[in-house]
Amino acid sequence: MVDLDGRVFRAAGAAEGGEVDEQTEFRFRQSADLVWGRYSGGNIRLGLLVGTSDGTTVRLRYTQVTRAGETATGASTDRIEVVGDGRVPLHETWAGDSRDGTGTSVLEEVR
Repeated sequence: MVDLDGRVFRAAGAAEGGEVDEQTEFRFRQSADLVWGRYSGGNIRLGLLVGTSDGTTVRLRYTQVTRAGETATGASTDRIEVVGDGRVPLHETWAGDSRDGTGTSVLEEVR
């Protein structure tokens, strides 16, 4: 089981159809199965996350404000992976609630 508490991530690239890009930084906290965090940078002024994790999958709800002042909400399911050097990439499948859009993206752990 992987604990996300204190881990920092960046998007591996711009998500097609989304606002997150490689300048967006995600900071996670975790207590037992409860996960929460915030993200900002690039096109995102501020984003907030809340959800749960079973150690292999994270299920999150998000809400965000872009640099252009637009708001958006949605959900993502993230598959947790551990790579050879111990870093933890998150493989996301996301869908917007407040606007049309679905996609996939990868968050890479920053050390």
